[in-house]
Amino acid sequence: MIDWDRIKELRTEIGEEDFREVVEIFLEEVEDGIGRLKSGVVGESLAADLHFLKGSALNLGFSSLSSLCQAGETAAVEGKGDQIDLTAIICCYEESKTVFKQGLST
Repeated sequence: MIDWDRIKELRTEIGEEDFREVVEIFLEEVEDGIGRLKSGVVGESLAADLHFLKGSALNLGFSSLSSLCQAGETAAVEGKGDQIDLTAIICCYEESKTVFKQGLST
């Protein structure tokens, strides 16, 4: 679900203070993207939102979320947006966020 090696690598690359800032920005921006999914975006906007979420998730080690967003993005681009399980993506984000925050605090 969470690629802890990626998180360790990112912390090492940018330092602890910048890492905290990146996490804060990531959570804010991804919450906005998830909000758009909850509101029922469709068409090209759906593909763009899933692309954004995929990249953001991958950068911060949310590997399961990134994979779901990749599959959803592909389906949206192929015109199969009705086959995307947005609920699974949203739930994966919420669960990943919880695991991530718990992991950071230990």
